[in-house]
Amino acid sequence: MKVPLSWLKDYVDIDLPLDKLARLLTMAGLEVDEIHTVGLPIPQTDHNEFKFTGLEWDREKIVVAQIDEVMPHPNADRLVLCKLQDGTGEYIVLTGAPNLYPYKGTGPLAQPIKVAYAKEGAVLYDGHADGLVLTTLKRARIRGVDSFSMVCSEKELGISDEHEGVIFLEPDAPTGMPLVDYMGDAVFDISILPNMIRNACVVGVAREVAALTGKPLKKPVPSRKPSGPSLKGKVSIQIKNPDLNPRFLVGMVSGCKHTESPYKIQRRLRLAGMRPINALVDATNYVMLELGEPLHGFDYDTLVKRVKGGTPTIITRTAAEGEKLTTLDNQERTLKDYTVLVCDSEGALSVAGVMGGLESEITENTTTVLLEGAAWNFINIRKTMGYLKIKSEAGFRMSRGIHPALCEDAVWLCLDRMAEWTGGEVYSDLVDEYPMPAKDPVVTITSSDVKRWLGIDLSGQDIARLLSPLEFTCKVNGNSVDVQTPPHRLDIGEGVIGKADVIEEIARMYGYDNIPSTRLSDEMPPQRNNPSLEREEQVRDLLAKFGLQEIMSYRMTSPEREARWLQPVDGPMPELDYVALQNPIASERRVMRRSVMSSVLETVEKNIRLADRLMLFEIGQAYLPQPGEQLPKEPRRLAIALTGRRENPAWDQKSNTSLDFFDLKGILEELGNSLKLEKVTFTPASGEGFHPGKCALWKAGDVELGFFGEIHPLVKERYDLLQAPVLAAEIDLEALLDAIPERSTVEPVPAYPPVLEDLALIVDESMPAGKVEALIKQTGGKNLVDVRLFDIFRSPLIGVDKKSLAYSLTYQAPDRTLTDNEVAQLRGRIIKRLDQELGAKLRG
Repeated sequence: MKVPLSWLKDYVDIDLPLDKLARLLTMAGLEVDEIHTVGLPIPQTDHNEFKFTGLEWDREKIVVAQIDEVMPHPNADRLVLCKLQDGTGEYIVLTGAPNLYPYKGTGPLAQPIKVAYAKEGAVLYDGHADGLVLTTLKRARIRGVDSFSMVCSEKELGISDEHEGVIFLEPDAPTGMPLVDYMGDAVFDISILPNMIRNACVVGVAREVAALTGKPLKKPVPSRKPSGPSLKGKVSIQIKNPDLNPRFLVGMVSGCKHTESPYKIQRRLRLAGMRPINALVDATNYVMLELGEPLHGFDYDTLVKRVKGGTPTIITRTAAEGEKLTTLDNQERTLKDYTVLVCDSEGALSVAGVMGGLESEITENTTTVLLEGAAWNFINIRKTMGYLKIKSEAGFRMSRGIHPALCEDAVWLCLDRMAEWTGGEVYSDLVDEYPMPAKDPVVTITSSDVKRWLGIDLSGQDIARLLSPLEFTCKVNGNSVDVQTPPHRLDIGEGVIGKADVIEEIARMYGYDNIPSTRLSDEMPPQRNNPSLEREEQVRDLLAKFGLQEIMSYRMTSPEREARWLQPVDGPMPELDYVALQNPIASERRVMRRSVMSSVLETVEKNIRLADRLMLFEIGQAYLPQPGEQLPKEPRRLAIALTGRRENPAWDQKSNTSLDFFDLKGILEELGNSLKLEKVTFTPASGEGFHPGKCALWKAGDVELGFFGEIHPLVKERYDLLQAPVLAAEIDLEALLDAIPERSTVEPVPAYPPVLEDLALIVDESMPAGKVEALIKQTGGKNLVDVRLFDIFRSPLIGVDKKSLAYSLTYQAPDRTLTDNEVAQLRGRIIKRLDQELGAKLRG
């Protein structure tokens, strides 16, 4: 939110430098992102804690001046000459400002026009350049007339982007006064957190400043007593659902003239980021920025015309599914059935709390305004803004919760402003429906609570002294204080939550930077392990150690994107249920994913041309809807993808070999070994999406951990990938973590030497090497400590459909050195059993 300093000073006296004020607000939770100066000098320090932008106005060269007469230019119809005084003399100034044309050639003005006047040498922004371009005012001759000074627009002074006309100041602006003294300003850009929406207004920020500095808060009040007739009988209100609309009230002002709001008001609106429109609309926006209560004005005569001269009835209700309304931005909106509308008996008038309707808007012909102030269910407003994709100042506030008590003060103040600026008359009363009055909690705080939570010693009087400036009502009973929540806040809870909320306010007012650092005095909670999380981290660390890179991808996707992986190669995509988002950020992010592997392959697709090798993994949830259940199952999955070169080329070695099935199998083998998995097997399988004959099932005992292998060529064609094989593994992480044993056996370092031996066996081509290895280990017993396949050989010399498998065997006993005879006996048993059960022959 943008807060002009001049506006802030209307409600609290401020004598702090800009940077000191910004730090005070930031430390109280109102973080100042930027300070934009409008004429004021930027503090010059060695290190500015805050970002400053803006233009400093020269006190001598930019002043208030008055135009006494506007004369035609002798050689140009679109230029005028102004007879002007700046307190030091009278000058003729040339300008092309269109808002001075009506005064051209009318003689001396009965009421001089006060303007911002820049003299030769002044530094300004170029009013005709794109963006903010600084320029120095120099003497020039234009159409035969010397020009050495100028009357300024808002853009040239850095107030706004408006440059179509010069600024008309208030008639009482002192001629000759430095402009910076008259209207120099600074705008604080403050980040308003959702729980601090009470401060999304100038009075809210002023309240904080007053509380922090000990200065009194001066709240705005109507300047006159309403003198018009009663509103009773002119309008009625019906609230269909009080849960969505706890309060709705209206007031009225009549006899309004179409005019602009005072220039000070327009300038403040622009500095706050809003566009002035006319006095009536500006009043609603001004009071919203002032008090934080969004208001909406209806053209009362239009409402009467809609009911054919009868008495309008304002109805708040939810929309019918598919009902339409054209809003103020001239967009026809199709509404959902939970959207709250402000209607009359003829149909919808506005989207409650978000944006008004076009038909009943205030126009230049409006003379009577029916002014709405209301409170709405903030969750409903947030949902409505989401699907309508409307961002408005009103919606920003209403979607975070506005206290119903603000309605009445805001409506009276806005009606008063409307009447003051347009010459209207305010009706003497309001029509108010308040079916669900807000409850303002009472929270009891003790000195011991503050000591325990904040570590500081405060008496009951100290607590009340800190909270009272924030308009809490405090009743002190010794060291206990009953704290009544003020009627502009909805962020204070009840019970323990309310106590935490109030203690947070005490901490803010005491000063976070004043709270001393203390050691924890309460008993430490018992330390409990989280085995599932610890094991997940262990898997993550091991994969990173093996050279893989972890990624974290979006959980949100679309069925079309996932179909590239999930659709069977030989059939259509099956009907799958998804967890759908109500307000997706984009059409391609409208459901929660069912497959982590799909997300990883998308990442491979996007990065495959950026590196010679990709070795990626992701650990994350898939989201599987459960029939009859509100929440989905969220099983954890491990997805791995490899592609590209096996090794990076070096100066002494060139490698064009690509990663293949066995690289991925080796990673999973090493992962299983590091996790101490028992009875691990890899068996040929046919996993969906994998290449036939290049896919395997990883198991630990009887538990299936997942499929891995090269992805199917037809699946690969669905992605924009390169020619190199893409290897993938889709692992059930829950099953993998459950398979990790609670304890593992640690064996001592052998004290006796091993016996190393190679064994080459001729087997059928279809015989898995793993089956041979398993039988060798089983037969060798405890003295065969290691079996490793180191060579595969195929040749017609050993037979058709045959292959040779060469294994390195390590024999070792823990208590002695094995003899040649013992090793020979073991070898013999192994060869005999291999021959009997697998038909394996020893290769000569």
